[in-house]
Amino acid sequence: MFDTYIVGEGSVRNVVEDDQVVGFAFDTRLAYYRGLGVSMVEPYQVRVDGGEPIPTEQLRFGLGGRTWTFDQLAHDGDSRWELTDTATITALVPGGLAPGEHRIEALQPLRISYLPFPSRTAYARTVTIPSHDAGSQDASPHGAGSQHAPAHPIA
Repeated sequence: MFDTYIVGEGSVRNVVEDDQVVGFAFDTRLAYYRGLGVSMVEPYQVRVDGGEPIPTEQLRFGLGGRTWTFDQLAHDGDSRWELTDTATITALVPGGLAPGEHRIEALQPLRISYLPFPSRTAYARTVTIPSHDAGSQDASPHGAGSQHAPAHPIA
């Protein structure tokens, strides 16, 4: 039900710092019915075009003006991610996403206090990065360049 929130529609974009594309980012929301402490968010697994998962060390989690590595996130016992808050996953991949169509797959593992196993929800969205992208978002918010489908779990 909440799986479509994992890769936000219209949110995939390249990240530019000092005139260099240093990676790409997408908006994400909780695939759960209530908020959680950020320390309960396990490292996302992100793939592009069916490739290997991007190493966790290259992923960042941003929320409320703060950015963490997933190792730092695991030790933050004070911050919360509420149900309606939008966070950002940034993948530090030099050059980001090339212009054209890409399939972004993301797995959101969460530790839920009353479950003896992590909740693992996956989602995939096909996006188009325009040739003039310098940090712009993917195509039309109405889905003209964005298609989605449930993803198979990223093992």
